Amino acid sequence: MELVLTRVYKRGGTNGTLTLNGHFVCFTLELPWKENKRNISCIPEGKYELKARFSPEFQNHLQVLDVYGRNLILIHPANKAIEELRGGIAPVAQLTGIGAGIYSRLALEKLLSIFHQTLEDNEKVILNINSNRYEYLRQIQETNT
Repeated sequence: MELVLTRVYKRGGTNGTLTLNGHFVCFTLELPWKENKRNISCIPEGKYELKARFSPEFQNHLQVLDVYGRNLILIHPANKAIEELRGGIAPVAQLTGIGAGIYSRLALEKLLSIFHQTLEDNEKVILNINSNRYEYLRQIQETNT
């Protein structure tokens, strides 16, 4: 199974839309792109395998595997990217601004349900991260004019 995360980059955070087979799953929040620097940047675009993970802090959540130059990249609940993320991804049910959203735990529960259903079929879960480059370029042009 392949989940597709399509990003829009902003200075204050990276917002995204997560889909499965073209159907909306949830929105996402991430840190801004800062050259893949640990703890201050979202991860590079690409395809990554996901695995289930548990910690006392986040309970059940997901880990993004094999991110170049980084480790322990998590998908966990958070509602404000800059304040609550250190390079991971937060699913949210609704966006409220750049790098901000609400109902993150509900969105994570939905994502975990999809993830675990796929595992029952012994299928890997891949996260394909890309961007809406046309939108990004348009925003850069507006900023420079």
